[in-house]
Order: sequence, then C-alpha cells, then structure tokens
Amino acid sequence: MKIVNQNIQIDGIDKKILRALMNDARTPILEIARQVGISGAAIHQRLRKLEKSKLISGSKFVIDPKVLGYTTMAFVGIYLDKAISNPDAVKQLKKIPEVIECHYTTGDWSIFIKILSRDNEHLMHLLNNDIQSITGVSRTETFISLAQQIDRQIKI
Repeated sequence: MKIVNQNIQIDGIDKKILRALMNDARTPILEIARQVGISGAAIHQRLRKLEKSKLISGSKFVIDPKVLGYTTMAFVGIYLDKAISNPDAVKQLKKIPEVIECHYTTGDWSIFIKILSRDNEHLMHLLNNDIQSITGVSRTETFISLAQQIDRQIKI
C-alpha cells in the first residue's frame, strides 16, 4: 500500500525506515539497512527524498523539563480584545522562554499556549506579569496538567 500525497509517495520500505528513526533517531543507518534489507546508500537516498518532500525535517534531542526543575505544565487560553492584536501578542509570547507552544485557534480563545513553569507560584508570576500584561490580552483561562498520559507522533 502506498500513501500518496501531491508531494510524495511513501512505500513499505520508507515506512520501515521512518518507524525505526521515530523510535530512536540515533539508530545507525547501517543497522536500519540490515533490518530493512537494502543498502545504507539506498537508505540515505530515501531519507534525502523524504527530507526534500518536507515529510521529515531533521531530528532532535528531547530534554526532560522536570530534570531542569520545570514540574508544572499548563495550557492557557488567551482572549484578545481584537483579532488584529494577534501578531503583536505572539511576538511578545515568543520572548517568554517558558511558552513552548503557541496556537492560533477557533473557539473561545484567540491563542492557546502550552507553558512550563517550576511550580504554581512561578506559573502565577508568568500569568500575572508576563502574559496578562501583553497589549491586546484581555484575559486568560488556565488549565494545569496533572499528568501527560499520551505523547506520540502520527503513526506511519
């Protein structure tokens, strides 16, 4: 079975390569080649094709924020007084290192962010002093995550 998109075709071999790298991006190419049954050069060629299609965009190390003392994760819905305030508000949110995701949304909020803080007191400081003071922000609604129960990418 092939997944076909206007930009790329993914076959079974591509899927095996992607699954191996999604499981551990540090897996050596030659190990993947042995598992898949093709040459290391063919793996490299297929990876270049997948990168060129923008299906994959590099790899990254994942840092555990709890090790750095960030134990509180929260989601904050941000209400803006006007939609035109969005670009400036996002520009200000980018300056807050604890904001790790920012989404322009439909529904009640204009912006929905994911934020990491050391504790509830730090979260309150971020909300009161950094986020709610942004020009255009009329109010916020905060949800503290008690536990992340699912963390995954889309299945290939």
